[in-house]
Amino acid sequence: MNILLRTMKDRKRTCVPFVCLLCCILSFPTLAEASYYPELTFRIDHHLFFINPNDSPAWRKTEEVWAFRGTEIAPPQELRVDGDTVPGLPEGVTRTLRNVWDSDAIAATIASRISPVIDRPRGEVTIKQEEGEIVFYGVGFLGKLVDIHRTAALIIDALENNITDIHLPVVQQQPVLHVPDPYLQDIGIREVVAIGESNFARSATSRRHNISAGLSKFNGHLVLQGDTFSFNDVLGPVNGETGYVKELVILGDKTLPDYGGGLCQVSTTAYRGIWEYGFPIVDRRNHSFAVSYYSPQGTDATIYPPYTDMKFVNDGQSALLIQTHIEGDRAFFIYYGMRDTREVEIIGPYVWDRRDPPPDRIEYTTDIPPGTTRIAGKAVPGMQSAWFRVTRDDGGLETIEPFYSYYEARPNFTQIGVSKELQAPVTGLSADELLKSKQQRLIKRRRSARR
Repeated sequence: MNILLRTMKDRKRTCVPFVCLLCCILSFPTLAEASYYPELTFRIDHHLFFINPNDSPAWRKTEEVWAFRGTEIAPPQELRVDGDTVPGLPEGVTRTLRNVWDSDAIAATIASRISPVIDRPRGEVTIKQEEGEIVFYGVGFLGKLVDIHRTAALIIDALENNITDIHLPVVQQQPVLHVPDPYLQDIGIREVVAIGESNFARSATSRRHNISAGLSKFNGHLVLQGDTFSFNDVLGPVNGETGYVKELVILGDKTLPDYGGGLCQVSTTAYRGIWEYGFPIVDRRNHSFAVSYYSPQGTDATIYPPYTDMKFVNDGQSALLIQTHIEGDRAFFIYYGMRDTREVEIIGPYVWDRRDPPPDRIEYTTDIPPGTTRIAGKAVPGMQSAWFRVTRDDGGLETIEPFYSYYEARPNFTQIGVSKELQAPVTGLSADELLKSKQQRLIKRRRSARR
């Protein structure tokens, strides 16, 4: 534009260069308004990421396109001249502008939004037996690295072909593993088979305590080849004497403090690793309502000993050795053993039947002092969710397993403490009859979980 202004002001110059330049400028077609692109979903195992291309204008850039009679060419150097004098284009040569995707800018977005969650260096661990117990020196993390440039190429291809779902290309590397113990060598403890992971950010101190205490019960546990693993059997009793404190637990239609609140974070972490690898699931149940700690919904596994358990069969070619670990706000179950040739793909979630929370609920109770109130539940929308696990064996046989979850819609639930004398006339029952009736109703619809 400065060239144009200078050319217009200089009356002494010939008008030919100006006309050539003006023709070149006017020959550029007006760039079309930016298109709208749907949100992209990125997945690796149970991890889901969402990026809206419309929020990233840096993903688009303009470039010159030179063509000779409709065929793109690399322009001769003499046609790419800066300055006031612009040579005329030879006959048949055109120069236009077009919008293109900027792969470097896209890769930078992936590096800032996704890589920090997935990427980690491979670990190093030594596993020994000392005084009859299995001990770990180090943590056997799989090394993971998102291939951001390949991801950028997949994004461009997806956007140009109206595809919204992208499987992240992640390079994995086994940890450095030292197993000097002959017995562990004999049962096949040679590499990392699977890792379960969950995030408990924003958990209360008491919940964090229970998660740590629960994880410690599984550290060093062996699941022999062909055995069925029972989470509850390994966990053992849950009470104050076994190291747990009171924290929120799902008790039927209420969420109230009880010993072991938060242990479902442990069972969900254990479940995700073996589910994603492809071990047969014998027993698994979702929470009665959607809990934010276990997003994406449908990947959780609630427990409530002795009624609700999480079980799987070790049908692999070796024993499985479990190492548990906490890093920041994330819990891990690391399964060591020998990998086989099965290939597994997790597809989901498919969510439907979304329901708004029901109206707020108030209950008068003698369980708390008269005149006091407590929150017995917060409003949560309901939904149904489905995941599909596709397993392929070395012969090419494909098995598809559905995993369905039904989540109730819950209201804001407030309890108000009253005396027995005030409560009885409300229902026409005596205080003892009222309490007995409540207990019976609770037993009938009990769906409890160590939330």
